[in-house]
Amino acid sequence: MGTGTWNEKDRKKLPGFYNRFKTKAEERLGSGIHGIVAMPVKSNWGPVKKIFSVKDLKELKKLVGDNSNFTAYKLGRLTLLGNPKELLLYRLTDGTEKVASLTLKNIEGNEFVTLETKYPTDRNFNITIKPNLIESDKKDFIFYEGTKALFTINALYGTVEDIVEKINSNVENNYVIAKKASTANENGVLESIVNTPIIGGDNGITNITNQNYLEAMAEFEKYKIDGLCLDGITDSSLHNAVKEWAAKNKELGINVIAYLGGAKEEKIEQANTRSKQFNYENIVNIYGGGIYEGVKYTPAETACYIAGLATGQQLKESLCNQKTIFEDVEPKLSTKEIEDALASGTLVVSTDDNDVVVVDDVNTLKNYPDDKSDVFGSIRAVKFMNAVDTDTAIKRKDFIGKFSNDDTGRTLIICALKGYFETLAKENVIGKDFTVKVDKELQATAKPDEFFWKWDAKYLDVIKKIYGTGYVRR
Repeated sequence: MGTGTWNEKDRKKLPGFYNRFKTKAEERLGSGIHGIVAMPVKSNWGPVKKIFSVKDLKELKKLVGDNSNFTAYKLGRLTLLGNPKELLLYRLTDGTEKVASLTLKNIEGNEFVTLETKYPTDRNFNITIKPNLIESDKKDFIFYEGTKALFTINALYGTVEDIVEKINSNVENNYVIAKKASTANENGVLESIVNTPIIGGDNGITNITNQNYLEAMAEFEKYKIDGLCLDGITDSSLHNAVKEWAAKNKELGINVIAYLGGAKEEKIEQANTRSKQFNYENIVNIYGGGIYEGVKYTPAETACYIAGLATGQQLKESLCNQKTIFEDVEPKLSTKEIEDALASGTLVVSTDDNDVVVVDDVNTLKNYPDDKSDVFGSIRAVKFMNAVDTDTAIKRKDFIGKFSNDDTGRTLIICALKGYFETLAKENVIGKDFTVKVDKELQATAKPDEFFWKWDAKYLDVIKKIYGTGYVRR
């Protein structure tokens, strides 16, 4: 069934649940999300051109390794430190990726067992095979990365099938797949070797292009994601493509907020110009490079942390004045520069006393069209609106094809939808004086299978500015 947005000139043909949102100058509508961030990454380990889920650092290390020279770990870790509920990664490759391999011989010098890495890689894997200290006719198999032993199989012996099975079934072996060499005999003893490398692999990332990122984004459309960040990429044409992608998906009922940023040397004026060019509620443009554990991140990399932080928050939480993990931030901005940045739609990471905070939860929409007001310029509000859009659309399974399109059927649907808004009111996300009812004006001209409803609610923002007045008496 369909979901997405609609207008009077675009009545949908596919059965489904469609929403639209409008504001008057004084209205407060907004939205929220469910906690899943997506990011295309470059890596020397992990599944290729497939989306896989990571929920903590332990899973991240297991799936992509822990090499900070690659964005999968460096920025995957940074995103997870923002505490999203889930991180979806897509490993980018350029078509030249290749697994590494090594053929082990028996003591007769014949090919016996072939090892191939589980994923395309140039990781520095090597193997030592030596006689077991107790049973010299058996061999110890030690698998290394560099000089670090990753797993060991002691007293390895038996037929070639036995040896292959023992290597593949080892619970610590997340690295290689063993198989019988094409010319191997059934029996034999592995030849001793010392730190022999597994070679011929290629990460396949030398010639990554924007098209590879677009392919990843197309795959993400198949999943329920709430936030998207790039792995430190600052290319303007790719950024523009992300905006087009976000807008296209919004029309289809897929609400994704993208978090982007610029290069290390970018000036605040350049960042503000880019924010004004975006001018879209589902694009957040970050300025300020965070410093964490001595590592200096660019604004584009810092955007990954902000994506995790914003996406992981509950609907009633706000990024405004939110403390971050960073120890410091570069460059420093004056009060006037911060004010200009926020007015331009640039989210600023700045120092406040001894903390590094997000100054305000702005997105890039600041030149408001007729049907949108300044409420759409807040990440928290847009998250809320996305949540209403998604959550009410999910109810389509309960409604569509189940009720007669008469007063009774429409009343039952309205009652169910009111229950959803009552929950939001109890959480103080919206005011308690909301209304949910049949849109009688549009229903009067509806086709026999169409039902129009509308809701009105006061969006409750967080306190962002506090003004005090003091009187001094003698």
